[in-house]
Amino acid sequence: MVEHLFDHRGMLDLATQTVHEGPAAGMMPGSGRRGAPPLPVSPALVSLLPGGLRRGSTVSVTGSVSLLLALLGAASAEGAWCALVGMPPVSAESASEYGIELSRLAVIPHPGKGWSMAVGALLDAVDVVAIRPPAYVVLSDVRRLAARARTRDTVLVPFLTGEAAWPGADLRLRVQDGQWSGIGAGYGRLRQRRITVTAEGRGQAARPRSAQLWLPMAGGGVGSAEVGAVVALRAG
Repeated sequence: MVEHLFDHRGMLDLATQTVHEGPAAGMMPGSGRRGAPPLPVSPALVSLLPGGLRRGSTVSVTGSVSLLLALLGAASAEGAWCALVGMPPVSAESASEYGIELSRLAVIPHPGKGWSMAVGALLDAVDVVAIRPPAYVVLSDVRRLAARARTRDTVLVPFLTGEAAWPGADLRLRVQDGQWSGIGAGYGRLRQRRITVTAEGRGQAARPRSAQLWLPMAGGGVGSAEVGAVVALRAG
């Protein structure tokens, strides 16, 4: 389970200390990057995020933990610090498969009732914070966390299920459907899944777009499933 592999409660404690006592109390890797360029994404995701992960933005992901991991993979591999807060269990193998560097990944499985404070502290400390919000979220918390992400040039990634929405997200990624392949005439193993991902948002991301992806590809990772595509990326 994740909490046994890389639970970084100490990082949350230090991040919280930084919030209350100021930057001099212990700046975390990734903080204080005002004006930094966007974070990279996998080549398979470029058509959905042509400018990469824009710092200071909120990008919601609906319907697939694998898509969320794929979204973080390239940034993590290039040196970004990431955090997962309240997420479903994710194995170290699965995270690594998408390029996530475990030594720069903080996992807070159970943030408790003060989840918004935990997320706010991490937004001050790392580059990308992915969260599974509770069933009921106060709108003022949503606005405060979005403002914190903008101020700190951090990317906030709410993970949603069903018809849930995160108000004011700059970009919304949603898995529309999926089809597994690999089983032949009654035998074999599921090897890869073809999905459709749609992206819509506001501002520069206002125009809806979609992409066909292998998620995962045969052998792991994410790749483009568009006709004629040559992108087939397996992290690591």
